[in-house]
Amino acid sequence: MSNQDELAGASPTPEQTTWGVGPWQGEWPEDAGTPEQPNPDSILDPELLTNGDTRNVLDKFRYWKMDAIIAELDRRRHKYHVAIENWQHDLNIGSIVRTANAFLAAEVHIIGNRRWNRRGAMVTDRYQHVSHHPTVEEFVEWAKTGGEGGKAIPIIAIDNVPGCKKIEEYSLPEECVLLFGQEGPGLSDAAIDAAEVVLEITQFGSTRSINASAAAAITMHCWVEEHVFKRR
Repeated sequence: MSNQDELAGASPTPEQTTWGVGPWQGEWPEDAGTPEQPNPDSILDPELLTNGDTRNVLDKFRYWKMDAIIAELDRRRHKYHVAIENWQHDLNIGSIVRTANAFLAAEVHIIGNRRWNRRGAMVTDRYQHVSHHPTVEEFVEWAKTGGEGGKAIPIIAIDNVPGCKKIEEYSLPEECVLLFGQEGPGLSDAAIDAAEVVLEITQFGSTRSINASAAAAITMHCWVEEHVFKRR
């Protein structure tokens, strides 16, 4: 693994199949105790050791308890947050949550309807902090003290509206919340008004816009390139 990977907390590649692994072979790991007397303080899950681990997790997390995985992720989460307006039960929300988990966002904020379509998350929401704000106004109130030490955290909206700036030419704050809208209508006027800046992803083809979850993935990776790999 390169020094940059170590800095980023990135996972080594290649990974084994996402189908999972079977029951633990041979003697249990020393820290796990024994099948007859599991160690309750171990990070390893006795049920998974016994029956196998079919979860879609990195190889290093195989057989780990869910709480132990979350604790490890919390130890090195990045400083950016992700926010999504949820007025139409958009199918993209689950995919955005999955990407936020992959790029280790601090937290995901759902604005609007509390219920959201989890299918696209592929169970990654179990490992990702997700909070709810009923209105844009309540989300904005959170942002006023949502930064480290209770400081305000800047809202960076992503949409292609008049007056927006190019994300490729903009330096994203290390601590910020990236705000995304619905597939089709994009961000609400209230959300755009609340943002410090609105950024667009430059496109070169004939379509007016790209998929909301794709836009979120591109934006999060822009943050990673700038603040983890120092490429911008």
